[in-house]
Amino acid sequence: MYFSDALKTTMANKPLILVTNDDGINAPGIRTLINIMNTLGEVVVVAPDSPQSGMGHAITLNSTLYAEQVFIDNGPQKEYSCSGTPADCVKIAIREILQRKPDLCVSGINHGSNSSINVIYSGTMSAAVEAGIEGIPAIGFSLLDYTWNANFEPSKPYIKTIVQKVLKQGLPNGIVLNVNVPNTSKKNIKGIKISRQAKANWVEEFDKRKNPQGKDYYWLSGKFVNLDSGEDTDEWALENNYISVVPVQFDLTAHHFIKELKNWNLNE
Repeated sequence: MYFSDALKTTMANKPLILVTNDDGINAPGIRTLINIMNTLGEVVVVAPDSPQSGMGHAITLNSTLYAEQVFIDNGPQKEYSCSGTPADCVKIAIREILQRKPDLCVSGINHGSNSSINVIYSGTMSAAVEAGIEGIPAIGFSLLDYTWNANFEPSKPYIKTIVQKVLKQGLPNGIVLNVNVPNTSKKNIKGIKISRQAKANWVEEFDKRKNPQGKDYYWLSGKFVNLDSGEDTDEWALENNYISVVPVQFDLTAHHFIKELKNWNLNE
């Protein structure tokens, strides 16, 4: 069964699109994504009031949340700045701000990679996953350029195409799309590759220092290591100047291991 209210949307009724991110509501990436979505539907923005990168799927439990309508540009979208995490933004949008469930949620465009293992830590993708949990087709977009003034222009037609396809086709229950765009300041985009998540991870180090009071503190650092030589991965696609599209599921069950685990006879 596919979930997509957009499949029922007529030409007379524009799809309702929720836009969010983790870099903050003023980031150039989300402003670009908003402009693209304004050409495709009715847009409502609910995004963090400050950067929330690396927050993963964190939610706010022990403090208050605020969502305030803001006016950043000429619209036509409605925008709300939220004090919480990206996942909080989606939750409060669905429960308090929107009059109905959106036809689509798009998150990004993130300043930096969310390929391979980065999807686990990503606030951008966690917002998309939160929407997916709610039965909303969702896509996370990222550009492999961490600079504030990154060039998002070459990615626009590809993002529009992907969104149009999802609005038309819908997505399976439990699936969201993780879309990463190569650094377009270096080479031109060759096209789109449907990929799998590469086996890659961060080899982390901590830079240990002392503050003026003599107390130890740490800065997290490290390097990214790709352990996967496959040519069907997101890392290969990006290295070769293709946009990678990875279907991501939020059911983390290792289904293939259930049968073997039952053979352990844990009740004995």
